[in-house]
Amino acid sequence: MIRTVKVGDFEVGGERLTIIGGPCVIEDVDTCMETARQMKSFTGELGLNYIFKSSFAKDNRSSATSYYGPGLDEGLDILAQVRDRFDVPVLSDLHYPDQVEKAGEVLDVIQIPAYLSQQTGLVLAAGRTGKPVNVKKGQFIAPEDMKGAVSKIRGTGNDNIMLTERGSCFGYRRLVVDMRSLPIMRSLGCPIFFDVTHAIRIYGYPSSDPRGGEPEFVPCLARAATACGVDGIFLEVHPEPSRAKCDAASMLPLAEARALLEEVSRIDSLIRGFEGGKQS
Repeated sequence: MIRTVKVGDFEVGGERLTIIGGPCVIEDVDTCMETARQMKSFTGELGLNYIFKSSFAKDNRSSATSYYGPGLDEGLDILAQVRDRFDVPVLSDLHYPDQVEKAGEVLDVIQIPAYLSQQTGLVLAAGRTGKPVNVKKGQFIAPEDMKGAVSKIRGTGNDNIMLTERGSCFGYRRLVVDMRSLPIMRSLGCPIFFDVTHAIRIYGYPSSDPRGGEPEFVPCLARAATACGVDGIFLEVHPEPSRAKCDAASMLPLAEARALLEEVSRIDSLIRGFEGGKQS
């Protein structure tokens, strides 16, 4: 049985597909505002739920000189401005347990990065807030083994858990998406998202290098995951990806977002029309 998760004024895992979307990292107020404005408009026109995502810090950059983000205080302030201006829930990654209390005062959804999905102290601290927690599956974890993170959070008394697939290690630099992982993780009783833009990232190159991603595969993977019955799609979008300070080679241009959202919305409606297409 899938337990829906209340986020803002809607339920993730309910009758409508949910979109998590925004720039990889907070760059400035204007970029966040423009992205949130357009994404809210697109999702509203299509009858989709929307959660704005952008990270106040990226603690897993390949170089110490790469853009880190504005940090906790400034980043939370910008996210609060987005939430208040557009009346949308906001989500960001947390990396350390001592960030949780302050971030929990602003964020509607706390996200655990994939590489920290087994970090017990962080996962427990996030769970204790009672807030919805989105745990991204580690690239090194079998989907059924995400029951460990789920049980840790449930052990805090928090059952507001969402899980996100973002691909598995395939050699040293590429990820591969096993669509079987989506129903496997959904069997743990949590709404499931598919992170399509991180799944096409190619590691080992600077994020500004065109070789660092294969965005041409975003549409087909998003369509495939939706057809598998996911509860939401995770997209990193940017008004001008080529100028982005993080994941420039893999983010979806904001101008292309509506067309893709329309496709996945139509597929989602079709899947819901099949008996058992989205088993609860």
